[in-house]
Amino acid sequence: MLSQSILTGVRVLRTEARRNFGLAAPALNKASDPIQQLFLDKVREYKQKSSGGKLVDPNPDIEREIKTELDRVAKQYGSDGKTDMLKFPEFKFPEVKVDPITQSAN
Repeated sequence: MLSQSILTGVRVLRTEARRNFGLAAPALNKASDPIQQLFLDKVREYKQKSSGGKLVDPNPDIEREIKTELDRVAKQYGSDGKTDMLKFPEFKFPEVKVDPITQSAN
């Protein structure tokens, strides 16, 4: 009984290892296909350029379009021009004073 459960476990591990090899192969960074190598090179290049959370290789047309869209959204949602529309709003809830209820003994 123990040997059968061990054999079942070995079969499961072999199947899982075979399945996960396909996922781990790109992580090895050794592409056998030239197309795969070009893709990996472009992904690495994009990763280097994309630092800082800004657009990668923006041109003036794209920047102008983004500014136009942000202005439109600010106008639509009632911004006064000073509010940063990319920042999550801060909510302040003042403490409400509740009058104590007095009970009279009858």
